[in-house]
Amino acid sequence: MTAFSKTLTRNDTGANGSHQAGILVPKGDRELLTFFPPLDPAIKNPDRLIDCRDETGKWWRFRYVYYNNKLHDPDGTRNEYRITRMTAYFRSVGAREGQSVVFENRSDGSFEIRLHADSPERPTVTKLSGWRRIH
Repeated sequence: MTAFSKTLTRNDTGANGSHQAGILVPKGDRELLTFFPPLDPAIKNPDRLIDCRDETGKWWRFRYVYYNNKLHDPDGTRNEYRITRMTAYFRSVGAREGQSVVFENRSDGSFEIRLHADSPERPTVTKLSGWRRIH
């Protein structure tokens, strides 16, 4: 099994009141992009629903989307991957800035998801995106 964690920001948890939805998935991280379901860039704003089971056994359905109108519209500005529809999950687990959300893939194509306090040990290479592979 492979797992990635994302250190949460105030924007990710909705604590700053921003209208931006979802956590950013950096488009330059090929390993992370292949961890999630493939999205066809030839389609405008392709998306997939991803099913995630939390530590209590509750299932959540999030939207993994590639906002890519920059590639399809002359005036388009967006070219980013995000996981959206996470607000209810974050509220239910009391997610806060500095904690990490962990996604672990399952053999059936779904994911395990859990929240934990960020480790005081930092990786030797810190990514500005807040994502890191944990195993």
